[in-house]
Amino acid sequence: MACVGLLAACSSGSAEVTADIDRVTEVKSSFGREFLVKDIARTGIDPKLLAGTVLPPGLTFDPADCSKFAVSQQLPQGVQGNMAAVAAEGRGNRFITIALETSEQVPVSEPGRTCRRIGFSGGQMRGLVESVEAPHIEGVQTMGVHRVVQTVTGGHTRTGELYNYSAYFGPYQVLVTANPLVQPNKPIVPVDTERARELLVAAVNAVRG
Repeated sequence: MACVGLLAACSSGSAEVTADIDRVTEVKSSFGREFLVKDIARTGIDPKLLAGTVLPPGLTFDPADCSKFAVSQQLPQGVQGNMAAVAAEGRGNRFITIALETSEQVPVSEPGRTCRRIGFSGGQMRGLVESVEAPHIEGVQTMGVHRVVQTVTGGHTRTGELYNYSAYFGPYQVLVTANPLVQPNKPIVPVDTERARELLVAAVNAVRG
């Protein structure tokens, strides 16, 4: 899943950038026995895992000039690197924490004040992309985004929700996505955004050592 889009940013002073993305697996210890946890060892960046949110053509955006911020930011063409990740499912939520090391520092596109809340609609789809508060981490630029998409298929409405939190420092990124699990005969559980924010801080601290 894509992990960067319309974002609320907070940044702080610069610092020497050193990190070890393999250490992102240290966040596994924060999940109890009620979670099913899986880690992905260091490997080349998987474009599918980091693919941006795809929206169909013909949508109307409000504000109209904010459409470019309604889709997830992707790695620039030609940028390569490695990633390691931890995925956890439990308590009705799914959390994915990814640490990236790229061949060059990735520029971060921040929306202006008028693009912090974007609505879109068209055909059988409508949705909302809004900035949310991201945790402050010294020497790191952090961002947060909340997405809600509703689609109508066969007369049935389906709603998808996703929170993304991201941190940028030099050629490194840490990304956390959180979404509710859709389970048979069980109600949808609200996303534990506090845990997602804590995961971002813990993962950044882990990889920075």
